[in-house]
Amino acid sequence: MDPFLNTCPRVGNGYDVHALKEGLPMRLCGVDIPSAKGFVAHSDGDVAIHALCDALLGAAALGDIGLHFPDSDPRYKGIDSTKLLSEVVAMITGKGRREGYRIVNVDVTIALQEPKLRPYIDAMRQTLAGVMGIDKSQVSVKATTTERLGFVGRGEGCEVWATVLISPM
Repeated sequence: MDPFLNTCPRVGNGYDVHALKEGLPMRLCGVDIPSAKGFVAHSDGDVAIHALCDALLGAAALGDIGLHFPDSDPRYKGIDSTKLLSEVVAMITGKGRREGYRIVNVDVTIALQEPKLRPYIDAMRQTLAGVMGIDKSQVSVKATTTERLGFVGRGEGCEVWATVLISPM
């Protein structure tokens, strides 16, 4: 292997989608959001953390969330996604690996027509930072609507994109 590669920062991106259904809980970035609709999912449905896990795993070339936490495994039924994120962080920071990475920054974009997420963004950033063991200044969370276009605009689901930068320790 080229020794130069061991010193380069790495970028990862993640994407996830969950359908919305009346009467289910909504949790984003580890924060419970009051809403008439919530996410249909095997776990707690935290679509933002799922996208973030995929971004981190991708940056470290460790596959994706489905490889490590398959929805066919009953151990993950209803699991709090912050636990999944904590495990992913342990994987990329070197526990059990020869070389580890540190998280430089994360950027999460949530597309959801309603409810409005602005009142919860600060708590989302703080929660993600705490789980990942980084400073809140290294975590960006943004929310947008799709101007009532597509499945998100019709209130049928939520999509999230996450981008991360990691660097060798």
